Amino acid sequence: MAAVRVISLRFMSAVSRPITPTVPNRLPAALSVVQRRCFGLVAEEAPKKKISAGKVAVVGAGKMAEAMIGGMLRSEAIEPSRIVAADVNADRLEFFRQTFGVDITHDNIGAIKDAQVVLLAIKPQTMPYLLPQVHNKFRDDALIISIVAGHTAADISNGSGVRAVVRSMPNTPALVGKSMTVWTSNHGVTDAQKRETQAVLGSFGSELYVNDETYLDMATALSGTGPAYFFMIIEAMIDAGVHIGFPRDVARMLVLKTIEGTAQLALNSANHPARLRNDITSPGGTSASALYEIERGGLRTVIGDAVWAAYRRSLEMGGRNSCVGPGRFIQHGVSLTPHQVERMLESAIAGALSRAEKHR
Repeated sequence: MAAVRVISLRFMSAVSRPITPTVPNRLPAALSVVQRRCFGLVAEEAPKKKISAGKVAVVGAGKMAEAMIGGMLRSEAIEPSRIVAADVNADRLEFFRQTFGVDITHDNIGAIKDAQVVLLAIKPQTMPYLLPQVHNKFRDDALIISIVAGHTAADISNGSGVRAVVRSMPNTPALVGKSMTVWTSNHGVTDAQKRETQAVLGSFGSELYVNDETYLDMATALSGTGPAYFFMIIEAMIDAGVHIGFPRDVARMLVLKTIEGTAQLALNSANHPARLRNDITSPGGTSASALYEIERGGLRTVIGDAVWAAYRRSLEMGGRNSCVGPGRFIQHGVSLTPHQVERMLESAIAGALSRAEKHR
């Protein structure tokens, strides 16, 4: 295992606390030796790790569970015989059995009782029903790795009776081994269990540890929900290509390969995206004309609002205060929208004018 030094970055956002990530598996090739030293990065690529747990239980058989099991098996981090998947959907379980060769069951308690690692891959709204069912049914040394949006490590630990809980947020590119997973752990997680978590999450993409759970809701909004933003942009560009005359299959290929190449260029460059964009924006050219319309249409604002909306929703799903970010106001502990504030101001002004008129 390559050595990894930890760096500390400070971001100004809804909160302002240091975030301490581990270094991703692959670093931008364009970073100089000086830059690597300044950021405390180690250039070696970390090899895939083996999962040491004798049994891994996956509760939930949705797309993310499919991605995680597929990643673990493709990277040969674990054998199929050491994985059991639990779900109420018989068709999905049969798909898992035929595709991956793993054990399957409808019995959540039977799945988790002997498992050293339990992956919670269920819908957020299912948690209130699952946790009471499995409370104190785990091994004493069990590690829970949750990908459930909004639910904190403390909530999961209290509800399950398990001391060691990791909260993580992958994304759907895990289906092709390209997930960006952000994770954190509570104080009950040992160093050995952290290494086990890296082995599990690193098997289907890149993983990034943060030392403050607050960043998990932010990661949910940015990287966890991020593929949905890009899919909509891809869809819009393909439709535009068809509109100007390309066959749909050709437009699709042009857009997807452009997205792929642009992402790789950004990854391999040490330059800010604005610099990369400026490098291909000639005065009076096609890029300048297109970008003018994009800015006029408010794309930056729309994307920013979308990320904030996803962040607030993640907080709400965990039962926490979502009155954060731009355009949010509080009156007597209640969150108000800008429209509501505007109506209140109009009402207050009208009331003041009416009182002034009476006193004439």
